[in-house]
Amino acid sequence: FHPESTPGPKDTEFLFDVFIESVKQFGLTGCLAPIQMPGGMRSENSRKNPRVNVRKVLVLGSGGLSIGQAGEFDYSGSQAIKALKEEGIYTILINPNIATIQTSQYLADKVYFLPVNPEFVLKVIKHEKPDGIYVTFGGQTALNVGIKLKDQFEELGVKVLGTPIETIITTEDRELFAQKMLEINERCAKSASATNVQEALDAAQKIGYPVICRAAYALGGLGSGFAENETQLTELCTKAFATSPQVLVELSMKGWKEIEYEVVRDCRDNCITVCNMECIPDALHWRWQRAVDQM
Repeated sequence: FHPESTPGPKDTEFLFDVFIESVKQFGLTGCLAPIQMPGGMRSENSRKNPRVNVRKVLVLGSGGLSIGQAGEFDYSGSQAIKALKEEGIYTILINPNIATIQTSQYLADKVYFLPVNPEFVLKVIKHEKPDGIYVTFGGQTALNVGIKLKDQFEELGVKVLGTPIETIITTEDRELFAQKMLEINERCAKSASATNVQEALDAAQKIGYPVICRAAYALGGLGSGFAENETQLTELCTKAFATSPQVLVELSMKGWKEIEYEVVRDCRDNCITVCNMECIPDALHWRWQRAVDQM
């Protein structure tokens, strides 16, 4: 029996764990019992996570390509639009960048070449009256719009599809994210949040230099960096607070080897590890540089 014979999306390696657990239970009880498969029954999952029926969906596009909303968002957004069309769902896209794949004529049913900001998004929603909206395929700009309009989506009858806004806020807010990691017993570097430069300096004094300063609401790493002393931290915080209301001051882990995993997970806890990689400093590629900055 070789579960690894079907790798990738149909990976069945977890059956090794199921088998070992079954053997352990037999050793303890001396009785054969039905195998318990992880994930629950399909009918049970369908009740917990019913399919959302939508006819018209608005996708917030990637906009200008930059750190935090670069080509991967254009790609993922394009794939989302293709998937929606395969389901027969009328798709509307807001994306001001004409040089993206997303805005190609054969993809979305309708494209608005407008800035991705709350004002224009609200105008399009009121005009088009979509049933649902995706805010996770447009990088940092689209995420910020989703957070700002989270209370108005429900009033306008628009359901946020994919990642809930509350989850986005948790990942964007550095302190909330650190708390969530502690709740699931994931070890994190010693850290403290700050809303001004003095708080950041006080936090660094308690943690001990060198530290890394991470700006909140900037998943691409904008405004983040290493600080060996108060002068460097003050400079970093000054830049970070120009675009973010909060920073996380964290013990530097520079020098540790970092292995990054790209994992896709759906509402029924199905997970696919798309790839893994070792992050190496390389000024020629922003993704590697971002990984090093966040080490």
